[in-house]
Amino acid sequence: MIGKVPLRFPTEKKISVMNVEGEKVHRKGLTLKRLTVGQTYKTSFAITAELIESFARVTADHNPIHLDENYAGQTIFKKRVAQGMLGAGLLSGVLGCQFPGTGTIYLSQTLTFLKPVFIGDEITLRLEILEIIGAKNRVRLETAFTNQKGEAVITGEALVKPPAQ
Repeated sequence: MIGKVPLRFPTEKKISVMNVEGEKVHRKGLTLKRLTVGQTYKTSFAITAELIESFARVTADHNPIHLDENYAGQTIFKKRVAQGMLGAGLLSGVLGCQFPGTGTIYLSQTLTFLKPVFIGDEITLRLEILEIIGAKNRVRLETAFTNQKGEAVITGEALVKPPAQ
């Protein structure tokens, strides 16, 4: 809780889909033995005003383009936009809790912000394993966010260390 306002984390609007031969990922994350190049994971999030406002409280990013409809209306976007790093925060939760999952250590990330994300957008995150570096227990993933129109909004690559066992 921050101040008197409880933080609520987003619930996924759609069921997550993972290409692991029909198996569900349980509390224990996937080790290198269970990961393969080309393997994908996909999930979606609804972007709400409450989510943007909660992220602003946690990060102290009170830029009015995210929080003030009147201010945002005077910008090139004409309405409030989500913080770019909100997507990165959601990605962090997916990597650490869903794919590869619990025990994963997030080592690095590149991000390119291509289009704004607005309140009411449904953002789909798609991860794809690009490389497995067995000697160092590392996995390089493509990270791609698209909106409900199928337009790329954030792209990048992540490097993670999945659980050893």
